[in-house]
Amino acid sequence: MGTEIPESHRDLLSNEKQAFAYLATVMENGSPQLTPVWFDMAGDRIRINTARGRVKERNLRERPDRIALLIVDPDDPYRYLQIRGHVAEVIEEGAEAHIDELASKYTGRLAFSSYSRTERVTFLIEPDSVDTH
Repeated sequence: MGTEIPESHRDLLSNEKQAFAYLATVMENGSPQLTPVWFDMAGDRIRINTARGRVKERNLRERPDRIALLIVDPDDPYRYLQIRGHVAEVIEEGAEAHIDELASKYTGRLAFSSYSRTERVTFLIEPDSVDTH
């Protein structure tokens, strides 16, 4: 991993906290694109999931080294973790099972993929720099 997440903010990454990540990517014309996303961890990498063909999916594939995430504490909006990083891995196999895991974390529903007819893809993001507040 490029950068360690400080112990003081690791709780924001836990399944118990249910914090959302705000994913910033860059459009082809250089303008920013921002999306709230569900996430979890795969080791020291942040794992997000999206439907194939969405803007964030295109941006992540075309500009994989121009990513930022802001994870805000749902209990204290002035406490946050900002991560700049890059796509370390793109995983297509098992992406539907992954979105089901995220749905369970965030909504308590056991299955999300059965409600959605879109193809899913999982991105593993490796942090390059981390700031906290």
